[in-house]
Amino acid sequence: MFLIIGTLIGLVLGLTGSGGSVFAVPLLVLLTGVSMYEAVGLSLAAVAASAIFGSLRLRSRQPVLWLPALLLGVSGMLAAPAGQWAARRLPELVLLLLFVVIAILIAWRMWLTASRQPEQAAVTRASDLRETSSNGVLCRLSPTGQFQLKPRCMGGLLVGGLMIGLLSGLLGVGGGFVIVPLLLFLSQVTMQQAVSTSLVVISVISTTGFLSYLFLNQPTDHVLSYSVMAYLVAGGIAGMLLGQLLTKKIADDRLQKTFAIALLLTALALLGSHLFME
Repeated sequence: MFLIIGTLIGLVLGLTGSGGSVFAVPLLVLLTGVSMYEAVGLSLAAVAASAIFGSLRLRSRQPVLWLPALLLGVSGMLAAPAGQWAARRLPELVLLLLFVVIAILIAWRMWLTASRQPEQAAVTRASDLRETSSNGVLCRLSPTGQFQLKPRCMGGLLVGGLMIGLLSGLLGVGGGFVIVPLLLFLSQVTMQQAVSTSLVVISVISTTGFLSYLFLNQPTDHVLSYSVMAYLVAGGIAGMLLGQLLTKKIADDRLQKTFAIALLLTALALLGSHLFME
């Protein structure tokens, strides 16, 4: 079952431009019965493995914005352990409600983007992202329009990275739903550049969040064995690979709308299952 769930996580992550990793936690809770906190840790493992694999496999075809990626990644790494620390201390119902709210917002954004900008729906993390560099400004907060080490330009990225890291550690989400719109808001870069950069940042932040999960739990706290994590990670990599094979054939605005509806229904099912059990 964990191998199948991991494959679904990697597949959805690969077939979306942002927000795909949010499926991980509800799938784990609904299909395996693990606690919300355990699902967050396992989600980070699967998302990190899938994102790292996707980044390495397509490294020669990704127009990554390295300076923004560095700023987002470093600040996210600092905040991810804080998110994990907070997750251990919050009641499970609070974590669940926060997750459901975030999932609904992501589903709404996916539907809105697919409706208003259908051409962007075909730009997925598993697609060939090669494209000539954007000629537009790289930072609207900078006087020169470039990503310079200036307070205003760095500030927007650092704050965004802290938010991504906190949400990643707290709820097990990759953060692409924040990274992509943040880069597009701060700049006039292409969707390919934003999605490519998000995959690298997700790799770094999710890995840090997962390591924090392991560090904050004593060995006796691990209800699930490392073999279970291995199945989940293997599935995530297989799913990302499958996504790379399928993305040219099925990635479009209709698929993104389908994902949006599925995410909404999954989030509501997660909430309903918890309330019903209570």
